[in-house]
Amino acid sequence: MVIIMIKVGMVGAAGRMGTNIIKTLLENEKDFKLVCAIDAPNNPKLGRDIGEIIGVGNIGVPLQSSENLEEIIDKTNPDVLVDFTAPGPCVNTVKIASSKGVKLVIGTTGFTDEQMKEIKESITKNKVSAVISQNYAIGVNIFFKTLELLAKKLSDYDIEIIEMHHRFKKDAPSGTALRAAEIIQNNLNRDSKLIYGRYGLVGERSKEEICIHALRGGDVVGDHTVIFAGDGERLELTHKASSRQAFVNGVLLAIKFIVNKDEGIYNTFDVLGLND
Repeated sequence: MVIIMIKVGMVGAAGRMGTNIIKTLLENEKDFKLVCAIDAPNNPKLGRDIGEIIGVGNIGVPLQSSENLEEIIDKTNPDVLVDFTAPGPCVNTVKIASSKGVKLVIGTTGFTDEQMKEIKESITKNKVSAVISQNYAIGVNIFFKTLELLAKKLSDYDIEIIEMHHRFKKDAPSGTALRAAEIIQNNLNRDSKLIYGRYGLVGERSKEEICIHALRGGDVVGDHTVIFAGDGERLELTHKASSRQAFVNGVLLAIKFIVNKDEGIYNTFDVLGLND
């Protein structure tokens, strides 16, 4: 069955990404209906209408506590739940939502290996579908796809990754930088190891090193550069996000993609058809 009007729940609704996603959902009311807005139990704005909170006027959807997630899902029956929160709360959201048969779009980053294992096991056990991505921007995923080619063709070059984000970002390195490193490592024809910054008398750079440098400051939405440095030349691949709308647009594509998938774990390459 193809769903036309998609009922969406937003977890992390009062956050930077959550508010932008909600505004865009409301602008696309022919395709989406926001049925619930959820945030942390200690948010002082709980109980207020989410439309008033984000400055678009009353829309009849109150901001509710994640402590009541099971009850909220039962009452509002979302087709898809979008989560942009923190690793711990997101794991809990996935467990509850998947047990209820709700499909997921996950944009939270900073998971430990164990947390990601819990997430994937819950989705698989409950036979639901989910998109999990460190970055939903369309341009970033073209950036990722290009890295596959560069890693294969410039395998002998020294590789460094630089990322910069706003002062409020809590995890480092960014999920996007880690995903870039993963893609590079998967496409190199040599051994490699990740390191994070350098300090002191570290000696000469080893061929195996891929170093990630995390910069924080100002209101930078997200800049990522991968440097391939060889003898006599250097190639730099850069993506810069000037607005969170780049990520939001990708999230909406992911919602439309996942709502008609019965089960399975997907990424943004699947959403954009880049795995072909």
